[in-house]
Amino acid sequence: MSKFIFITGGVVSSLGKGIASASIGRLLESRGCRIAMLKCDPYINVDPGTMNPFQHGEVYVTDDGAEADLDLGHYERFTSAKITAASNITTGKIYFSVITKERKGEYLGKTVQVVPHITDEIKSGILKLGTPGIDVVLVEIGGTVGDIESLPFLEAIRQLALSLGYRNAMFIHLTLVPYIRSAGELKTKPTQHSVGKLREIGIQPDILLCRSEKVLGESNREKIALFCNVHKESVIEALDVDTVYEVPLCFKRQKLDDIILDRMKIDADAGNLGRWQKDVVNRVKKPKKTVNIAVVGKYIRLQDAYKSIYEALIHAGIANDSRVQIQRVDSEDISKDGAAKLLKGSQGVLVPGGFGSRGIEGKIRAIQYAREHKIPFFGICLGMQTAVIEFSRNVCAMPGANSTEFNPDTRCPVISLLEEQEAVKDLGGTMRLGAYLCRLAKDSRSYSVYRSLEIYERHRHRYEFNNKYRPALEAKGMLFTGIHPRGTLVEIVELKNHPWFVACQFHPEFQSKPDRAHPLFRGFVRAALFYV
Repeated sequence: MSKFIFITGGVVSSLGKGIASASIGRLLESRGCRIAMLKCDPYINVDPGTMNPFQHGEVYVTDDGAEADLDLGHYERFTSAKITAASNITTGKIYFSVITKERKGEYLGKTVQVVPHITDEIKSGILKLGTPGIDVVLVEIGGTVGDIESLPFLEAIRQLALSLGYRNAMFIHLTLVPYIRSAGELKTKPTQHSVGKLREIGIQPDILLCRSEKVLGESNREKIALFCNVHKESVIEALDVDTVYEVPLCFKRQKLDDIILDRMKIDADAGNLGRWQKDVVNRVKKPKKTVNIAVVGKYIRLQDAYKSIYEALIHAGIANDSRVQIQRVDSEDISKDGAAKLLKGSQGVLVPGGFGSRGIEGKIRAIQYAREHKIPFFGICLGMQTAVIEFSRNVCAMPGANSTEFNPDTRCPVISLLEEQEAVKDLGGTMRLGAYLCRLAKDSRSYSVYRSLEIYERHRHRYEFNNKYRPALEAKGMLFTGIHPRGTLVEIVELKNHPWFVACQFHPEFQSKPDRAHPLFRGFVRAALFYV
């Protein structure tokens, strides 16, 4: 029987429940446990696919085509857990399922209520992950204790823990212990109130993860333990660290894995995080070299909008024993101030994905600057499409070249709507989503880093390269080195006589890990290190 760990958060949002959950997963895997992970999001959207990046941050995509919360990216980067559509449930999904059942008459005329019908649906979604072969399911509850939206999820896990039994379920609560500089003190009262709110609901935390910028000290740990009704050794410091990849090591030093395994009576290997320390953390903290990469985007002022991009660049730095200094450049600023001014000193230029016409011309100018000055360039999704537009306009003498997304009446639609998208009306969950096959040309730069003729990469897009223009672009030196076999969809383009000019229609950042950097990111950063 699978055991379940429920991770909640209190006081304020953005404390790092996703990182904490992923770090616990890493710890348990290091001890030989087979894990599954689940994020429960209280928002009423069915998924984040239609949400503005300023509202939600990036949308993470799984192999099976789910648009999901960005915390699932942390789960995949830290652990080897299989992350699928079942790994993210939302209030929207739960209510949609319950209302569909009600319309079909499956409740036999009963009054449909939050308890038991909504809570039963949540429990069903959670238990689905407890399959044979899984030792522990880690369940993160989004939002903050006290939020109205979170109440059905908290009630569901309270009920579930009761039915599973003491040794099969436990609660971990992440909270804040703020430091008041004017008083020179850490304050435990917010944590006490947060735990008190949980206990009102009927949930008693077994372990507290106390986020703080200062060491708690024995007296504060004793106070928290006393007033929150937990053992002192179960009050774990979650201190600020130089890199998120250090968090599992911090938890390990405080024997968090031992506390969990003992509480749930799980027999496990001795385990250690020596390789993680050596191959990941040490390389992040003490690299031999530094490289400056400009990321040119339209959501650049929001940290979470390109979360997986930034992490994949860090991973590529680890693989090349280098610190990647990320220079965030707003593409609209390039339109106003010019690429030369804003990209000065960059050793590589990356243009990520996105939607809509805002900032597009700035991206095109950034790509032109990188192409003409032989600066290593990497384009992803919309970054590939804008690379094609730039090349068509400035090399192939097609001044009107554009995407039909930005100009439906363009005379040269080098990027156009996917044929399968032409009849689509709804926005949610209707793009080309998930992992698809791509075949590589053996003499390509992409093959040289993948070392494989066939790859599978994740997609999230509606528009594609228009093959009608392929002969004209090939004649001027653009190489089409990655092709999806069905429909000859162009997946990767490259340029001749350039140190690194690679752009792909898919999202390679979703498959990068700190101890296994994605080949395209690794190759891009390596090329940038040689740029002078």
